Amino acid sequence: MDVTDDTLHGIQERAKFREMKEGTQEDWAIIGSEYMAFAQGLPDRVLTHLRLLDGDFGGFPVDRLEHSLQTATRAHRDGRDDQYVVMALLHDIGDTLGTYNHPEVAASIIKPFVSEEVHWICQNHGHFQGYYYFHYLGMDRESREQFRGSPYFDACAEFCEKYDQAAFDPDYASEPLEFFEPIVRRVMARPINSLYAKAQAQAA
Repeated sequence: MDVTDDTLHGIQERAKFREMKEGTQEDWAIIGSEYMAFAQGLPDRVLTHLRLLDGDFGGFPVDRLEHSLQTATRAHRDGRDDQYVVMALLHDIGDTLGTYNHPEVAASIIKPFVSEEVHWICQNHGHFQGYYYFHYLGMDRESREQFRGSPYFDACAEFCEKYDQAAFDPDYASEPLEFFEPIVRRVMARPINSLYAKAQAQAA
């Protein structure tokens, strides 16, 4: 017995248009309903992707998942708020699909849910982290200086010094990923900086 794609994906209705300019209120009611249900699964998808870092050492003393857990654990134990801890947990999640621009990938994921400062730290931490090793690769370790005028410069430098560059200790007792799951879900429960935030609030 053949199983259709509709059955596999649980699709009951679909919009009728062939081009968006043909769309009707009814079409977008269907799409909006599907979107809201899909958006609620974002934390699960993010956590699943984070687990891809498990066992990926890349030559480092700990694998990329442990580095992420250790960074977040250090931030949490230092009393940082939920947004900051989630940023610390996800700051390197872009390593798999954004090998050449991983900070921007992570920053894009968290942007709808965090403050401007936390987003800025995530987006630019690569330059600041480079202070500790760029000179060994023939790069400019002072790359972060281009951001010296930013009000978030010191906050990003602090993130890298206290949490990111320090999180490669094989003997550190990090919290497991399960510890951070409810924090991720709380932060990602409702966007605060998103093109679609108003529509989601109205639908809630």
